[in-house]
This record gives sequence, structure tokens and C-alpha cells, in this order.
Amino acid sequence: MAATYDFPSDLLAGQEELHQVRAELLALLKRLPWSVEPLDGFSDDKGWRKVERPASPGWTPDEQAEVEKLRQRERELAVFVTCHRFWSEVAPLDTVDARAKLKHAHEGPQQTS
Repeated sequence: MAATYDFPSDLLAGQEELHQVRAELLALLKRLPWSVEPLDGFSDDKGWRKVERPASPGWTPDEQAEVEKLRQRERELAVFVTCHRFWSEVAPLDTVDARAKLKHAHEGPQQTS
């Protein structure tokens, strides 16, 4: 039988917020131009695959600030989750398993057939 862990509510909330912040950051980065600074487009077919980029207008100061805000929050949450007092209660050999289960705790109980 697989081990179960009684994660504290603040750790679960921190992990859930970390998932949300990472998803929001990824969505934002996908919407933004490929270059932070304005750059000309280019095409390079000399490598093993062709690489093309259109001209980039760069990011606005507001877009840069939003990315930095999300990255800062992501760092804060990552530190909170990884340094939480709960981990001192987990046997060293079970830490990887417990961390994996925490990452998927928001998905609910796993169904077995």
C-alpha cells in the first residue's frame, strides 16, 4: 500500500498557489513577444532545423513588471513549500514520494481499478 501523508493546510495552500502562479506566468509568457527588448526578426536555416522569429516590439514596462511580480511570487512560494517545517517530520527516504504526492494533492484521490 502506498504511503499517505497528512499535509498541513498551509502547505497545501502554498502548493496550490504555486501551481496557479506558475500557470499564470506561463500563460503570460506565451502571450508576450519573444524578446524583452525590441529586436529585428531573423531566419536561420543553417542549423539542424530552421529557426525563424518575427520582429519583436519588446515588452512594455507594465509587462516587464507583471512578469517580475509573478516570478518573485513564484520564488517566495517555492521557498515556502520546500522549507516548510512539515519536511522535517518526513523520513529522508520518503521525502521524494511525499513531495510528489504534494504536487498532485490538488487533483484529489487517485482511483485504482
